[in-house]
Amino acid sequence: MHQNETVLNPTLGWTLLAIFGILWVALGLFWGRRAKSLEGFMLAGRNVGLALGAATAMATWVTSNTIMVVPQFGLKMGVWGLLAFTTASFGLFLFAPMASRIRSLMPKGFTSGDFIRLRYGRPAWAIFLLISFCYSMAWLVSMAMAGGIVLEALAGIDYLYGMSMILLVCVIYTLVGGLYAVIGTDFIQSIIILLGIVIVGVTALSKIDLDTAYQTATRTQPALFNALLPVALLSLFNNMFFGFGEVFHNNVWWSRAFAMRKTIVSKAFGLAGLFWLPIPLAVGFGALFSNSLGINITDIDMTGPLIAGNLLGSAGAVILFVVVFCSLGSSIDSLLAATSDLLAEDVYKKMFNPQVSDETLRRVSTGIIIGLGLVTWLICLPNIGNLMTVLFFAGPFVGSTIWPVITGLYWRKANQIGAVLSMLLGISSGMYAYFGHGWYTASLVATVVSMITTFASVALSRTEFDWELLNEKH
Repeated sequence: MHQNETVLNPTLGWTLLAIFGILWVALGLFWGRRAKSLEGFMLAGRNVGLALGAATAMATWVTSNTIMVVPQFGLKMGVWGLLAFTTASFGLFLFAPMASRIRSLMPKGFTSGDFIRLRYGRPAWAIFLLISFCYSMAWLVSMAMAGGIVLEALAGIDYLYGMSMILLVCVIYTLVGGLYAVIGTDFIQSIIILLGIVIVGVTALSKIDLDTAYQTATRTQPALFNALLPVALLSLFNNMFFGFGEVFHNNVWWSRAFAMRKTIVSKAFGLAGLFWLPIPLAVGFGALFSNSLGINITDIDMTGPLIAGNLLGSAGAVILFVVVFCSLGSSIDSLLAATSDLLAEDVYKKMFNPQVSDETLRRVSTGIIIGLGLVTWLICLPNIGNLMTVLFFAGPFVGSTIWPVITGLYWRKANQIGAVLSMLLGISSGMYAYFGHGWYTASLVATVVSMITTFASVALSRTEFDWELLNEKH
């Protein structure tokens, strides 16, 4: 994109990037002073309270995908597309009671991998770790891509430079402070995100004549308001199950469950879901009227930035710039920390070096954070597709984990064979749907196949799991 096409002056864009980059690193150093032990670095001392707990869960879930992909959903699938994205809050709502049970069953747990290993054994554990890694990389890549795209769209900062700077900042402050730094910065970022989205939403409403825009949109693009649009209906359920799988399996959320005080963990996730629920509607409703407003969108990844710049001008673009930067930071740092914990604790320690000291394991964890940042950067160098297709490529992986996690937490008869088969068959069928029918079917198909397989294995099971086996001493 040429500089004269951007809403913000490139100098202003670089200035904002530098200011917030320095701010997050400084805050990471400040909060990271408390991360003196391995448990402090990985789990913030298991003493996170309600305000910080709810804020970090909400901010982590407001990803660049929320800011950038939601308008694409509105542009392509209309009202149902926006409602489909709001269902992601259901994952937080449903995980709230699960998080409380996790804290009860595993008071000394470290990762989601610990649960799968102790509950289902090593074969299921190995498959689960591969799923978690594939999903985490897809999420990291989509967010880094989104950062480069939006900085280029709004301020003319070259995609490569913008994407690289955002990754570098997140890697640095995650390295120095671990989960303490992640949660502390998430708290500030959550406030900025909420204020920014409210300002953008209110300003956009004041700029749009809704009655005229609606009449024009229903005449020129009636499908966007069709309650029975098949693709949109499929995407609603697909997105809902994708959100369930993301939250239920990923160590980002399990690490927060282990980090929060047992007495508040359920409330924190419930509040996070409540705060997150209206955000997709506020972010994406302008896309419904883009055609009637005369906004020409030739690149779907530019939907959000172009609408914000057209409706809100320079001030709105600055707010969007800041909101996207905060949403990127709050999600990338969480993924870096949680994925490094999983690889260090489950792979390095459990598989290769059980006698490793806490000090050495922390050094390994920091090395993994650097490695994850580098691999993400290398993958993002070429143009590998639009954000929707990149993100939902992980749908079959996460959808296949929903039922093994749920039944493993609540049903004694859930067993290893069922867990292994449900994940393998769920992934296989979901990938077939992704390439054969479209990204908007993959998570749905994987979840249904995994559910049928899990329930069949439970019905045929003759085993009774002892919950005490989950209370592993580290």
